[in-house]
Amino acid sequence: MEALLRSALDRDLAARSKVTGPRPPQGWVNAIRRAIGVTERQLAERLDVAQSSVHSLERSEANGTIRLSTLRRAAEALDCEVAYVLIPRVSLEQTVENRAREIAGEEIQRTLQTMSLKGQDVVFPDCVLDDRVRELIAAGGLWRRD
Repeated sequence: MEALLRSALDRDLAARSKVTGPRPPQGWVNAIRRAIGVTERQLAERLDVAQSSVHSLERSEANGTIRLSTLRRAAEALDCEVAYVLIPRVSLEQTVENRAREIAGEEIQRTLQTMSLKGQDVVFPDCVLDDRVRELIAAGGLWRRD
């Protein structure tokens, strides 16, 4: 079930990541407001707030401290929508595999250390690591801290 969800989200997020880009230095509200020719005073009137509140709103967006509800109100006043999305740096499938590989590597390292303390040198072929990664992914619970 998790694998199906990851696959579906990976497809959806891949499409969305193509339309996202860096935020303008002064923020989206400021950039869009200026691009369509709306002054701070006019936006303030549309939001029914003081002009200084629009300046504060734009500054908080540029600083990354704006509340989503405030951003949505500003977007509505500018005839826009807010697209709130997390874009993974790598696919979700790769994220899960990386985590499983990390855990499997730690397990194998502990086994190697134990065997070394007993005077036994063991070499694990790569397929052992790969098999353990698949087992961990199938079992789930990769993010628990036990």
